[in-house]
Amino acid sequence: MRLQGKTALITGAARGIGLAFARAYVREGARVAIADLDIVRARKAAGDIGDAAIAVEMDVTRQDSIDAAVAEAVERLGRIDILINNAALFTAAPIVEIDRADYDKVFAVNVSGVLFTMQAVARHMIERGGGGKIINMASQAGRRGESLVAVYCASKAAVISLTQSAGLNLIQHGINVNAIAPGVVDGEHWDGVDAFFAKYENKAPGQKKKEVGDAVPYGRMGRAEDLTGMAIFLATGEADYIVSQTYNVDGGQWMS
Repeated sequence: MRLQGKTALITGAARGIGLAFARAYVREGARVAIADLDIVRARKAAGDIGDAAIAVEMDVTRQDSIDAAVAEAVERLGRIDILINNAALFTAAPIVEIDRADYDKVFAVNVSGVLFTMQAVARHMIERGGGGKIINMASQAGRRGESLVAVYCASKAAVISLTQSAGLNLIQHGINVNAIAPGVVDGEHWDGVDAFFAKYENKAPGQKKKEVGDAVPYGRMGRAEDLTGMAIFLATGEADYIVSQTYNVDGGQWMS
């Protein structure tokens, strides 16, 4: 019960990694707001978790939606102690085929969404007093370039950089900003990721997924549940002296 009495807002939490975080936080005693564009799925997820979870509709590409979701979470939970910026999109294409609209969409979610959700919640935390914890979801893709994944890699590199700058700026208010960089994590999103590589690398469906899983030193792809320990730790008082860091939780894929 390391998060007993705490409240958290988690974006993109109606499924996958975000939902795993929500479940883990509730097990640790927190109440959570599952924020997602798909409000129907978010409500189902909250209902499955129980009374400690609520659903709020949020489109991280729209400031009015961010502000409304944060206000609703504060009204219904009383405050926000923890933010996890988890909502994200993936895309892939060779450099000469990158589409500007696709680029704009990915950066609107992965970078602007992170920045302006962080800003909205930080303003609440400062006004309320008492500090808080902000956890941004980066990626091993933000540590290096990848031939077909320039836009996504650049967006996650930006998340790492935003985490560093925001952490240095907000710690004066007692707000710790840190990030988690997963490696390859299995889940329904991998159907789409695999399809990109099947198209551009002429691979059979499922081949890329097997290859990347086999390449993980740990011996398998990650699971959403593999990330929950770090997400819990960074939200506790045990992490009070940790500022602006990005932690790799990737089965040994990247060392920094």
